[in-house]
Formats: sequence, structure tokens, C-alpha cells
Amino acid sequence: MRARVDQDEKGRRFVEHACLAPCAIERGMRLIGGKWTGSILWHLRDGLVRFNDLARMIEGASKKMITERLRQLEATGLVRRQVRDTAPVSVEYSITPFGQTALGFLDELRLWSEGLPPEFQPKS
Repeated sequence: MRARVDQDEKGRRFVEHACLAPCAIERGMRLIGGKWTGSILWHLRDGLVRFNDLARMIEGASKKMITERLRQLEATGLVRRQVRDTAPVSVEYSITPFGQTALGFLDELRLWSEGLPPEFQPKS
């Protein structure tokens, strides 16, 4: 049901069908709403990616920020971290089956943003 604002007979406003906090949108945004989170998931969609390669793919994000986001994604079960016993040690990340469930709407977001009129395109 959709939330709506109504008035009683005395003119007092109230909400019918208010979202209980956190609502479904808020819960979803808590999981994938952080800056760079969607980009990280998107770049992991095709398989294992080494950390430094991922950092190269996401221009503008610092390695510190990518590390933070990867830790959050790992903690929520969206991403898997694998340490390879090589010289030097390498760390690879992959998207989990749960993380793959986000790819559908991330693709829809990509298509939507590619179709934005020029006045809504970010300035370089």
C-alpha cells in the first residue's frame, strides 16, 4: 500500500500506511547506496578481479575508499574476498550469488542514466 497524507474532521493531518522504519527502500540503500558500491558490484559481475585491477577500473575512487566499500560488501555477503598465496600475495574479489541479485536493477540504473538529457549529465 502507498503512504498518503490525509486530514481528519478537525483539519489535523495524519499519514495512512506510513513506511515502518527502515522501509524496504531504506534497507536496500543501506546495503548498496554508498558511493562506489554500485560501481564495485558492477565491475565484479564477470568474475574474479584483483584489488589493483578493480582500483584501476573505478577512476576517481581512492584505494582507501574502495577498501572500505569492499569490507562493507564482504560483511553484508554481497562480495567474497580471496587471498592467493602467491609472491607477492594477491587479493581477489568476486560477487556472491546474493550480490548478483543487485545486478538487474544496477543495469536498469545504468540504462536510465545513459538516457538522461544533456542538462542532467554530470559536468567533467
